[in-house]
Amino acid sequence: MAIGEATRKLFDLNGRVAVVTGGNRGLGHAIAIALAQAGAAVAIMARDEAKNREALADLRAVGGPALALKVDLMARAGLKPAMDEVERVLGPVDILVNNAAFAILKGVLDQTAEEWDQVMATNLNACFLLSQIAARSMVAGKRGGKIINVSSIAGNFGSPVFPSYAVAKGGLQQLTRCLAIELAPHNIQVNSLLPGWFSTDMTDWIRNWPEWKEGLQEMIQRTPRGRFGEPRELAGSAVFLASSASDHMTGAELVIDGGFSVR
Repeated sequence: MAIGEATRKLFDLNGRVAVVTGGNRGLGHAIAIALAQAGAAVAIMARDEAKNREALADLRAVGGPALALKVDLMARAGLKPAMDEVERVLGPVDILVNNAAFAILKGVLDQTAEEWDQVMATNLNACFLLSQIAARSMVAGKRGGKIINVSSIAGNFGSPVFPSYAVAKGGLQQLTRCLAIELAPHNIQVNSLLPGWFSTDMTDWIRNWPEWKEGLQEMIQRTPRGRFGEPRELAGSAVFLASSASDHMTGAELVIDGGFSVR
């Protein structure tokens, strides 16, 4: 086997089934497409049916099996049936990407208990529940697997702008560590991706709202690369964590932020 072919096989996802939450837009869409291009059958779970149809067409254009399910991650009762549907249509899940995220731009003094619960339900609770469902299936099937939690550099910093989001992401990183320890004997690797500022719907407020003009300038000045990342610039890291190339890596955090965190 040529060296080039051996390296390519490390990143080959043919025969594997991946689930990407929030896979119909932004970072999730880029990750879903990249996993499909690497050979995986990909299912996306998200609430917006119109966006789901668009993303499904993009996945099918890549050429592999694909599925889009309308799923509200805050509705716990629907999570297990959704995962069961993926396994029925595409096969047992080998890769779970907990990507879906939700933020409310309110400080502690203004945020309601209901809003706090909504952020936690999407960004942390659903990740735990889906990871539990996927891991139980992986363990029962004795096939190992990969769980990738898309956290954020916000989980490493305090924030008066979106404290509930920062707390949830910090919790998600701790969940990653705990899952990594427990699941390692079953050949399941669990790692975190920590994006910085990327051009997505979630960052529209700081990129385009006039009241955040100074904050935008400060962010860009602090980032050595001097700009927002593009979703495609995160996708390769997800393929790495989903592939055999990362088999001896678990409980780790990959920071993809253009250098923002080093200052």
